[in-house]
Amino acid sequence: MELQQMRYVVAVAETNSFTRAAERCLVVQSALSHQIARLERELGTKLFERTSRRVRLTPAGAAFLPAARQCLDAAERAAADAAAAVGEIRGRLAVGLIPTVAAVDIPGALRDFRQRYPSVRISLRAGASEDLVEQVKEGAIEVAFLGLPTTARPEGVHARVLAHDRLVAVVAPGHLLATEPTVDLRRLAQEVFVDLPAKTAGRAQSDQAFAAAGLTRDVAFEVTTAYMTAGLVGQGLGIAMLPSAYAPQLTGVTTIEVTDAPTRVEYVVWSRVSHTAAAKAFLELLDAHTAPTARPAPSRSPEP
Repeated sequence: MELQQMRYVVAVAETNSFTRAAERCLVVQSALSHQIARLERELGTKLFERTSRRVRLTPAGAAFLPAARQCLDAAERAAADAAAAVGEIRGRLAVGLIPTVAAVDIPGALRDFRQRYPSVRISLRAGASEDLVEQVKEGAIEVAFLGLPTTARPEGVHARVLAHDRLVAVVAPGHLLATEPTVDLRRLAQEVFVDLPAKTAGRAQSDQAFAAAGLTRDVAFEVTTAYMTAGLVGQGLGIAMLPSAYAPQLTGVTTIEVTDAPTRVEYVVWSRVSHTAAAKAFLELLDAHTAPTARPAPSRSPEP
């Protein structure tokens, strides 16, 4: 069994096509098909069901795939570790982040990292904080940036606090509240909300604050991106609460300080088990791109 054969199996599984897999692997299709057939003979079972219209994994193929990916990852990590031992950082770096990261200048950090370590291939994956923690624990990503309510901490990973921040109300420029200097949760509870899906960490900070104040609210729209949140708010479909340090990046909306606002904590997390030389180098570079740990909530954002 060879690593190249595993690469071909993974490529076919991900593209559902021998033709596209061959294009991805930069080989002719006949060579790729021959190597997979050879591997199947060695294993004594078929990995793919092939018809004239589609290709899909057999049960044996589905069982083979996770271990094949782990072998390829281990081989890549071994090569990267060997290079790091003589001062060369290469390999891959997978970074996870929530859409509202504000404590770190992510594009700037990646620019500087790329200039310093041009041989590292970088992938960015957006997601919810709780999902990103699980991906770090599973080894799917090496570093992640989270936002959690003050009542929660990342579990099962190394974590460093980057910043504390208060939420602000975000409304359409023509909203009745848009001219108010401040507002409280009781007044906001009268409005329709745009927010993250229920039971996510980003939603929890607001839900907990309203519940602690003995208030309920109507979350009519659940979205997964701050961009879409701002779009719905700008159309007057509801209001939202977002981190004060992130809100100035939005256009077409107005922000208002909330006197009894909930707070969140931004973290960077990484694996307790191991991390690559690329991940270690990236973590060391972060300090220059980390915002101050305490950031005041602006009373409102400029009109677009």
